[in-house]
Amino acid sequence: MRYLLYILVVSLPLVGFSQNYANKDFYLIDSLLLSELEQPDSILLYNSLSQYHSSKRDTQKIDALTNICEGMMHESWEKYQIFQYKIIKEAESKKLTAKEKKYLQKSKGQAYSNIGFIYDNHGNTSLALKYYFLALKSFEQNNLLEDQAGALTNIGTVYDSQGDTAQALKYYFKAEKIYEIYDDKLGLATVVNNIGSLYKDSYQMDKALIYFKRGLAINEKMNDHQSLAYSYGYIGVVYGYNKEYEIALDYFIKGLEIRREIGDKIGITHSLINIGAICLKRNQLNKAKAYFSECLELAQYLDYSNGIKNSSQKLVDVYEKLGNSEQALKMFKLHIQTRDSISNEATQKATAKQQAKYEYEKQKVLDDAAHDKELAIEQEEKEKQQILTGATAAGLGLLVVFLIFVFNRLRVTKKQKFVIEKQKNEVEQQKEVVEQAHTELEEKNQEIMDSITYAKRIQSAILPPIKVVKEYLQESFILYKPKDIVAGDFYWLEHSKGKVLFAAADCTGHGVPGAMVSVVCNNGLNRSVREYGLTDPGEILSKTREIVVQEFAKSEEDVKDGMDIALCSLEGKTLKYAGAHNPLWIIRDGEILETKANKQPIGQFDNPEPYTTHTFELQKKDAVYIFSDGYVDQFGGEKGKKFKAKAFRELLLSIQDKSMEGQKVIIDEAFETWRGSLEQIDDVCVIGVRI
Repeated sequence: MRYLLYILVVSLPLVGFSQNYANKDFYLIDSLLLSELEQPDSILLYNSLSQYHSSKRDTQKIDALTNICEGMMHESWEKYQIFQYKIIKEAESKKLTAKEKKYLQKSKGQAYSNIGFIYDNHGNTSLALKYYFLALKSFEQNNLLEDQAGALTNIGTVYDSQGDTAQALKYYFKAEKIYEIYDDKLGLATVVNNIGSLYKDSYQMDKALIYFKRGLAINEKMNDHQSLAYSYGYIGVVYGYNKEYEIALDYFIKGLEIRREIGDKIGITHSLINIGAICLKRNQLNKAKAYFSECLELAQYLDYSNGIKNSSQKLVDVYEKLGNSEQALKMFKLHIQTRDSISNEATQKATAKQQAKYEYEKQKVLDDAAHDKELAIEQEEKEKQQILTGATAAGLGLLVVFLIFVFNRLRVTKKQKFVIEKQKNEVEQQKEVVEQAHTELEEKNQEIMDSITYAKRIQSAILPPIKVVKEYLQESFILYKPKDIVAGDFYWLEHSKGKVLFAAADCTGHGVPGAMVSVVCNNGLNRSVREYGLTDPGEILSKTREIVVQEFAKSEEDVKDGMDIALCSLEGKTLKYAGAHNPLWIIRDGEILETKANKQPIGQFDNPEPYTTHTFELQKKDAVYIFSDGYVDQFGGEKGKKFKAKAFRELLLSIQDKSMEGQKVIIDEAFETWRGSLEQIDDVCVIGVRI
């Protein structure tokens, strides 16, 4: 869970405005209030509005506006932030005292923060960052340190949500220092827990534990019970990852006791899952079943989908180990049903949010354009008036001396003016055509980028989370580097009948076409395991090919796209492998044992044969690698040649003394160093697993 500290400002500074000007602007608010008069807060709103119109002091106006905005926060908050921003921009053109200017700048920074929040809520992270940085700059110019901390936290949170850990930490650390100076316990607890979560997600557990314990100490001082429960949970997760199960269990139980005491039912489901997971790790099956069952019952009572999904998934493992196949199957069906329901709901929400964002941006562009046009017309009139006044004064001063000269030049001037006006009109018409074409092109490009970005979210949803991968393959890494925003490569993992199935796949093409093929192929793998119950790699690939060919056969055109893949099944130390073009490498005692794949893709192929399953009994410290061809085919180096398989072999052999996460870093750095300034030519997917 990430904490988010937004600065929410509802006051609208109107320093330097006349009473008539304020009344004109608030015709808009009056009309909005008419629809609210039957609500419970209507009397407060009406009285606040009356106070605003009757007050002569700016502070009284601001208090009245604060009440109005708070009363209408639920339905019109975003409209009021945009209105507030426009009012502040207008106020900057007025004559203000030094005190009023400072107050206006503080309000301006707060308005920027609120607009950044609106864009962030609509999924437009680039504009959210723009306004958060504007807010930070405004606070820095006025030496408003406490406000700077909030802006820094907001910026760090946006980078955090985008997966940019380095930038997120940079701004979190800056915010942390300011919170410490002002002894802002709430802000400090927020930011240190955010830092701890970043370290946890990047598996730097020692650093994560330090920050989570700092957060715990702060929450204890504030006596914030709900935050205390979360802190206990964070710390328990770290100890659980480090296999210190007794300590982890102690923290999880403390969190559960607090949540029961304060009635945090959703939080209780989280604690029950964590405690049950520790019991399962220690093979205390009956205890694990009791905790997971209690979690499932409570989640069903609350209609809490994530709780149902997680508890039913854990109960599948428990019942399988207890030998109760009937209950295991029942829980498996419940898990799949709930997971699919959540996936569908998430897709619908993402689609709705994308459409809302499009409509929001479209309307904002129209409003801003109209406003800019009005200002331009007003400025042009002022300039014309200034020119006319100056010309008249000069003409009167020289009228007597140069009367004849003026009459002669007047005829020439009229002719020149006619030519200039004609040329000016032609230029302006051409400019309008160019600007319209440019605007339309930008809109089309933005629509395309929005669609591709949304496609990436959908494709990311089919990839197993790294947390799940680490649960089943603890000593492992996945290096995944799409060439474009979306990719033809993907990695895949399933757990079925006590076997861990994992694969590195390379679909035809890359970018959008490759991503579309990857969705079809991923679905084929899922159906082969979930629908047909297959666990043998060769049988899975044969069935997947059959499904993929059937799907593409529905097209009226001849579709020859498909997939190359390396697929493994791991049960204990028994490894089974089958491949379509992509090989398997096992490194043992300083040597690479290579197993070649069948030379036929997952797709249309003349005279297809069943895929071969190879079986191996692995030894301790054996390292298994599967990969697509994007890594070895990359051009680079001094001569711009391919990296090639030989160099990849030598690289893997040279890093066997490193941890799997360390290997991932080295392999990634070697790829980027080799590529240099050259373009990445294909998607890259490399999976490594150590026994």
